Amino acid sequence: MRDREIPMMTLKIEAVHEGDAAVLRIVGRVESEYVNELSSQMRAHHASTLDLDEVTLVDIAAVRFLAACDADGVELLNCPPYIREWMSREQHRAV
Repeated sequence: MRDREIPMMTLKIEAVHEGDAAVLRIVGRVESEYVNELSSQMRAHHASTLDLDEVTLVDIAAVRFLAACDADGVELLNCPPYIREWMSREQHRAV
């Protein structure tokens, strides 16, 4: 397991590898300033699953990023209902 921590401990990204597959476990606040880092970590670990069980807060940029991930087939494990609802509203606005 490899941990990647962003300064000020607002977001922690843990990569859990199971064979060739990787799950990124996201802990804390996912805000616009961390979306590029999260995307980079997904590419680096070839992760197609995000575990959002310990996400405490998201902003609009994070919601749009997660909605795009979901649309691209990324599995969003343990996604809090408020995030799913917000993603749905954003997807309907984009149409």
